[in-house]
Amino acid sequence: MASTPPAPRRTFPEALRSRSDEHLVALLLQRPDLATPSPSTLRSLAARATSRTSLDRAIARLDALELQVLESVLVLGDQHALRTPTSRPAPTRPTSRPPGDDAAVTVDRVLDALGTGDADAPVVRAAIAHLEEAALLWDRDPSPRTDLAVAPGLSEVLGPYPAGLGPTDPSSPLAARPADAPTGDRADTGATALADLLADAPPGARSILDALTWGPPVGVAPRADPVGREATTWLLRQRLLLASDERHVVLPREVALALREGRTHARPLAHPPEPDAPHFAEDTIAAEAARAAQDAVRLVAHLLALWQASPPSVLRAGGLGVRDLRRLATTLEVEEPSAAFVAELALAAGLVVDDGEDPPSFIVTIAGEDWLDLPLAPRWALLAAAWAGSGRTPWTVGSRDERGTLRAALEPDLTRPWVPRLRSDLLSVLADRPGTALTPGDLQEVLRWGSPRSVPPLQAIEGLLHEAHLLGITGVGALAPTGRALLRPDGAAPTARTNAPAESSRSGAPALTSAEATLAKALESVLPPEVDELLLQGDLTGIVPGRPSTALERLLEDAAEVESRGAAITVRFTPESLTRAFDAGRTADDLLADLASHSRASLPQPLDYLVRDTARRHGRLRVGSASSYVRAEDAALLTGLVEDPSLRHLSLFRIAPTVLVSLVPAATLQAALRDRGLASTVEGPDGRVVRTERLRTTVRSRVGGRRPLDTATRGRSAVGPAVHQEDTAARRDRYAELVPRLRAADDAALAAPPAATPREDVVPEPRGTTEPPAALGLLRDAIDAGDHVVLETIDPTGQPTRRRVKPLVLEGGRLRALDPARDAELTVAVHRIAGVFTDAPAPVQDASTDATTNASAGAPND
Repeated sequence: MASTPPAPRRTFPEALRSRSDEHLVALLLQRPDLATPSPSTLRSLAARATSRTSLDRAIARLDALELQVLESVLVLGDQHALRTPTSRPAPTRPTSRPPGDDAAVTVDRVLDALGTGDADAPVVRAAIAHLEEAALLWDRDPSPRTDLAVAPGLSEVLGPYPAGLGPTDPSSPLAARPADAPTGDRADTGATALADLLADAPPGARSILDALTWGPPVGVAPRADPVGREATTWLLRQRLLLASDERHVVLPREVALALREGRTHARPLAHPPEPDAPHFAEDTIAAEAARAAQDAVRLVAHLLALWQASPPSVLRAGGLGVRDLRRLATTLEVEEPSAAFVAELALAAGLVVDDGEDPPSFIVTIAGEDWLDLPLAPRWALLAAAWAGSGRTPWTVGSRDERGTLRAALEPDLTRPWVPRLRSDLLSVLADRPGTALTPGDLQEVLRWGSPRSVPPLQAIEGLLHEAHLLGITGVGALAPTGRALLRPDGAAPTARTNAPAESSRSGAPALTSAEATLAKALESVLPPEVDELLLQGDLTGIVPGRPSTALERLLEDAAEVESRGAAITVRFTPESLTRAFDAGRTADDLLADLASHSRASLPQPLDYLVRDTARRHGRLRVGSASSYVRAEDAALLTGLVEDPSLRHLSLFRIAPTVLVSLVPAATLQAALRDRGLASTVEGPDGRVVRTERLRTTVRSRVGGRRPLDTATRGRSAVGPAVHQEDTAARRDRYAELVPRLRAADDAALAAPPAATPREDVVPEPRGTTEPPAALGLLRDAIDAGDHVVLETIDPTGQPTRRRVKPLVLEGGRLRALDPARDAELTVAVHRIAGVFTDAPAPVQDASTDATTNASAGAPND
């Protein structure tokens, strides 16, 4: 009877090439690093998809269930079987298998290996489909049947003990089982054989195996306990344990699977954990978030007013000094971490910036001045959008870096690229549990399930959760409507504004983007109604029974001191607060009229007396600024200087009949007067004449090191909003144009005409590649299929050498391969590999070739 020919398996590049354009675009959307920079062909794309860097990035975002699926497929397929350092390589799988062979890794086998119930089966199938879309799983069988495998090179990334299983042991008493038995029967056979062996086991043997069953599979051999030592010795003699070194033992994979009854995991982690957390009503959450949002806007406005009057200095290494931060916290009446967040928020929104002067200081930008003129909701929306796209880490202010240096607020080194993604993940977790107040520990547990290989630190979660509370994104620990507006429909936070100048509205304030307008509407929906009424009392206090209107809030900021905040605001009028109102340009009549317009009753007489008495004393002394002055004994000498158009740049003005002052330095003023024909001398504070050369030298040395302010940076900072990222729709369009070009280049390479018939004295060039990424991809394909390749290496003298080898393991920057001509293993450093070629005849190797290869690739392993 004629036998059925074996069904060939395809390679990973062939499987990738067989995908449709839509599936390739989906792959690039999931793994955008594969398209940056753009690959030349689909084979180059396949090589890049199997590189260590790309695989590390891909699995860092996988959840616990998807990692379990990868580990199960890796174990079931026995791909790159793990072994102890002293053991010989396990036999590789055959390059072809007969149809119907039960060794194929199907979806049903993965479900059985995970112990999946009927309720979780759809979730596991969806995880498998997602991994196939990301090219982390692929089907080796070109026929309608399924034979899943992990991407080449992924076994190295998953670690030495996938699913907590140790290395395979070909000599294990449980390894010899009927190959044609069904999968379930194989597990039963292994469990039965193990039970028969353990029937004669000494005490403690089963306990040792149970301790290592679900991993990690490595344990310390007991020395002091005679019972444990006897049990370990018996298990080693029966090859139910293997000795990895003098002190450690490892549980073979065959034994562990028998103890697990054929399962790779105890249970599938199909769903994220659901912490037991308190639940709050939506009204409570919204009210708390609205109060916090108002406080955040008020604190930022207070910071801008403070820094407009007295800009703080910038440290030599950048950032805000400890004293300035402490002074800011005292003025704002908050803790220093909250003050650092307020300063970072103003910086991220582009409201303050380093002016670049010498000495430098933090000044309020034009955008900050425009921000102060906006209503409450748009002001908060600009702050929230800037926070969502910021990569700053204010919670690290006050800690020390790796060099032991104290981290300062606003310093450039506080930016971390992973912060926006973590912030979006936290908000998404809260959005999936509406009304639930999760603690930082609860959030870390949920995020640990979402990305077990990149668990965020608890300090970062606590910091971001505290910032969300201060900004009004959350209320009582749960996500507020303002926080839900911060998440786009796809679950991602809105990107920050670019560095391009924003359009302005007719009032001069910056126009809001669509995302910022949505945020403003969300805050307006939770804000209490405005109150334009002020209840004035005879003890010089006033009460605002609710949220003050914009006009009333600005009036109270100028003329009163806030004593308490809550459902109502209590203010007190003092001579100092009224002086602040008069400093802002208000008169006594204007202030009394404004107060009367917000009060239902007439103004209390004590308040009227206080306002008029303070106004009477205000302005008796006048203070101004000037850089230089001109005085003369004869007032006629100064006649016409103020009105002279040629001296307008000096900004001269008269303060007395014989004294003029200017805003320019004394040396500049003297030079301008001499150019006009007026001889003058420069005098010091004591009236003595000062040498002009000395003065000019001093001025020049003081200003010579200044850096001019770049007006293009006003309104934003070098450490402000993150760079705008390409949205999903734009990337999809770009990938849709890229994929056809890759396929066309790949088809052209495959359809290239064969080279001309070579002469007998010319050696034909084998098919392969000399590009490092593609060469590594060919090596991984050869390891997966058990094929031979021709390896070209460079020896220490720079001469190329080729030999036909069978690649075994590619990890740690080294290739382990079997040389069939000498029946020995050799190890080659990856940086010495110049090319990998297939479909080539075995080159003739002589003694000189062997000597050269040994020198370049390393001596064979015994």
